[in-house]
Amino acid sequence: MAVDVRLDELSAWFGNHQAFADITFTVPERHVTAIIGPSGCGKSTLLRCINRMHEVVPRARHGGSVYLGREEIYGAHVDPVSVRRRVGMVFQRPNPFPTMSIYDNVAAGIKLNGVRHRKGELDGLVESSLQSAGLWNEVRNRLKKAAGDLSGGQQQRLCIAGAIAVEPQVLLMDAPASALDPQSTLRIEDLMAELKQQYTIVIVTHNMQQAARVADWTAFMTVLEEGEPGRLVEFDRTETIFTNPGNERTQAYVTGRFG
Repeated sequence: MAVDVRLDELSAWFGNHQAFADITFTVPERHVTAIIGPSGCGKSTLLRCINRMHEVVPRARHGGSVYLGREEIYGAHVDPVSVRRRVGMVFQRPNPFPTMSIYDNVAAGIKLNGVRHRKGELDGLVESSLQSAGLWNEVRNRLKKAAGDLSGGQQQRLCIAGAIAVEPQVLLMDAPASALDPQSTLRIEDLMAELKQQYTIVIVTHNMQQAARVADWTAFMTVLEEGEPGRLVEFDRTETIFTNPGNERTQAYVTGRFG
């Protein structure tokens, strides 16, 4: 079941370098929320804080809180592995296991979840995940072929299938179409519109047109002064951010006057 994601005074560091500071907003459940802003303002780091991937980087740390529904994911007794099962992640470049089969790429996450499934049940989960990712009809007759044989766009949808196979509540996407051609990009965008019926989706994108097309809500981050951490400038409905923002910096960024 999808949940909302609440960030409360969230900050992150790499050693002595602070990536971003004091970020507070709530990602509504079953919506697409885009995070936009110039390079270096901490967008991808923020995304990784939502599923506790940030902490696996040496000398990385965070401050503040992240809530999935009512649960604070950095609580003392919260297992980070369980958080990462609840919060799936799709990266900028497709990263399937290239020598593993299409079937095994999807099944891998299910098996790592520690729940045993009979062969028929596993087949059904793999099929439903590939269907949800809009890939089933293209690969149904070659499930045993290597994932590396797929096109870039197909590999990215395979990664999405693998992420949703474990039935997460939230799906994070870090510029998932930036390495793809326009047709593959459109498929990923259409897929997000379908997936938000089941999942809460947070996407980082450098493409303003893409944010305007796919996102229901948009957060704009930037670095206010050189050397400072990234900060949240404005969070609102996407239509408002792009047509009537409340901050001059937002207006300048979405119209291409800076950044």
